[in-house]
Amino acid sequence: MRLRIFSGILITGLTALLLSSCGGGESSGTTGWEYNASYNGGFEVVPYTEQQTGPGLVLIEGGTFVMGNTQDEVMYDWNNVPRRVTVSSFYMDETEVRNLDYLEYVYWLSRIFGMDYPEVIMDALPDTLVWRDRLAYNEPYVELYFRHPAYRNYPVVGVNWLQANDYCTWRTDRVNEMLLIEAGVLDWDPDQLNENNFNTEAYLAGQYEGLVLSPLEDLNPTGTGERRVRLEDGIMLPKYRLPTEAEWEFAALGLIGNALYERIIERRIYPWNGNYTRQAGDEAYGTFMANFKRGRGDNMGVAGALNDAADISGPVYSYWPNDYGLYCMSGNVAEWVMDVYRPLSGEDNTDFRPFRGNVFRTKARDEEGYLMEKDSLGRVIYRDVTVEESMHRRNYRKSDNRNFLDGDYASTVSGNWLEEPTISNTTNLMYEYGVASMVNDEARVYKGGSWRDRAYWLSPGARRFMDQNIATDFIGFRCAMTRVGSPIPGAY
Repeated sequence: MRLRIFSGILITGLTALLLSSCGGGESSGTTGWEYNASYNGGFEVVPYTEQQTGPGLVLIEGGTFVMGNTQDEVMYDWNNVPRRVTVSSFYMDETEVRNLDYLEYVYWLSRIFGMDYPEVIMDALPDTLVWRDRLAYNEPYVELYFRHPAYRNYPVVGVNWLQANDYCTWRTDRVNEMLLIEAGVLDWDPDQLNENNFNTEAYLAGQYEGLVLSPLEDLNPTGTGERRVRLEDGIMLPKYRLPTEAEWEFAALGLIGNALYERIIERRIYPWNGNYTRQAGDEAYGTFMANFKRGRGDNMGVAGALNDAADISGPVYSYWPNDYGLYCMSGNVAEWVMDVYRPLSGEDNTDFRPFRGNVFRTKARDEEGYLMEKDSLGRVIYRDVTVEESMHRRNYRKSDNRNFLDGDYASTVSGNWLEEPTISNTTNLMYEYGVASMVNDEARVYKGGSWRDRAYWLSPGARRFMDQNIATDFIGFRCAMTRVGSPIPGAY
């Protein structure tokens, strides 16, 4: 009996080995079926080693750190109590987005939508009037700062939070389009217009064809023999986006330079060591480490010995990078992050990848379950998830979670989970928006100091907020991207 069982096992093993050797491919460890073989169904597993670093990005190795104030709370806001959190590895722009980068974006919009949808360009243009001051002569900046080549490497300003997000979306599509062209899948298509422009989500959803150069081989025996790129192929990159507040603060501090094994040997107030704002050594001794306002009426120092060599913002590669290789994480311009502002975010947010601002959405489908046709600008149509769809979930109950635990009806004085709110916007009720505060669900955090700010705001732990529809002459932004897979290259 034992011999018969052993013989059966031996025959099965030899058969599997023979089939594997005949196909010459990798087989499933759970079913034994060969991958990438059309004769058995054609399930594909493509070779993949590492996420490609997108243009302009730097890898930020994540980890745990103490997020929050690194200095005395001189403003008495008490809105950033130190607490330990963990940030996953991600990518971040080496510099702030420049005027040149944003001009490329506006040009593309004008070329694609300018004829039929001029309002798209108008909505994207920076508000150059932010430079105006009733008691100062700043008209030259109104006319020249955004478009003159002398300022092309200066950070773009006059961009509100919504515009910054739209830029990130556009950048995602242009980078992924180039990756498909480099992979030989798509051909150059300079004649894209209106809804026929390349959109990453529309392409993945099968709603964009474009000029196909060489489609991938489809191993599905019931298919047409060719197919478009799928997310599983690993060719396209994740979305460019704004960093979360935790990501931005973690990257700005650059504590990787002060880490000895699992011990931080020196905590930082600024993105550099020490409690001062000047260079401590070498031939640049005494020069400022960032572009900020030293004192009232002193934007750049004395002629012949300018302290930061910038009266307003300066070129994005100015000063010294921090230990992650990021420039101007303090000073020059403050920067938008994704988070909705709450003074007590540190008490509510999860300690892993903390973030407030989630609005969960899903692709819109018709009655038969098919995706709705893309909109007039070539984008996939989304809708908010409904309470009915979420009723059996434990991790969320509704789409909009911006005011969860802080501004929703349950968190108000009279709130009760079992009752329905009597007004439409409970955040306004709780914070008395426009009367006692400017906090609502459209208040967005911005981080870092700027050319207008004193040294206090250079600390990455400091936080401020502004309405997402407002632009200024001292707030810019930089993009981030999620890292997929291992936190560090080549770890697994």
